Parts: sequence; C-alpha cells; structure tokens
Amino acid sequence: MRMSLAQRVLLTWLFTLLFLIMLVLKLDEKAPWNWFLIFIPVWIFDTILLVMLIVKMAGRCKSGFDPRNGSQNIKKKAWYLIAMLLKLAFCLALCAKLQRFTTMKLAYVLIPLWALLIGGMVELGYNIFYVRRD
Repeated sequence: MRMSLAQRVLLTWLFTLLFLIMLVLKLDEKAPWNWFLIFIPVWIFDTILLVMLIVKMAGRCKSGFDPRNGSQNIKKKAWYLIAMLLKLAFCLALCAKLQRFTTMKLAYVLIPLWALLIGGMVELGYNIFYVRRD
C-alpha cells in the first residue's frame, strides 16, 4: 500500500472538495441531509489513513524485524494513531451535537479537538527543541 506524494495530495484534495461541497449544500439548506452523511468523505479518508497506519504498525510484528531500528518510529506512529482517534471522536461528537442527538455542551464536544491541538503543539515543540545527546 504505497502511494506517491501526488496520489496522496490528489486523494486529500478530492475528499476535502467533496466534503466542502456537501457542507455548503447543507448550510444553504439545499440538501436536507443528516450531519453524519455530510461527514462521510472525512470518515472515508480517515479510514484509509487508519488502515495504512495499522498496516505499517503491524509490519513490525513480522519475523526478521529488528526492533532497535525503529523505536522512535513506533512512538511517532502511535501518536498518529492517537491523533486520528481524537479527530474521529471530535467529528462524532460534533455530528451528534449538530444533529441534536445529545444536549452536550459545546465545550465538551471540543475536548478531543483541544487534546489533539495540545498534543500537536507538544509534538512540534519536541521536534524543534529536542537535542539528541549521544
């Protein structure tokens, strides 16, 4: 499951465009769709990314893999997995709030997004300021 950079960019652009078109139709009240249907392109894209990430992480379980070569790599992939799950939790909570399935406060809906943003800032700071000492 190897994709070139151009294929990844095209796939991202296509799903983003489809999501934005559906979102505009919903907000203009041209389409009386459920909010969960509006987010289908986002969830398809996230599913593709999750499957690719899980396949790469499962590749570490095959015989002949030297775990010393990728100890830092597995931490990065674990962070990517956590970030994808936080994004999924935010999208599900947002759709439930917009569809009025729940009377949850907006502050509670945004908790996964805040956790994702704080984790992203920590990861960025770690990558910028971390100095490897040998």
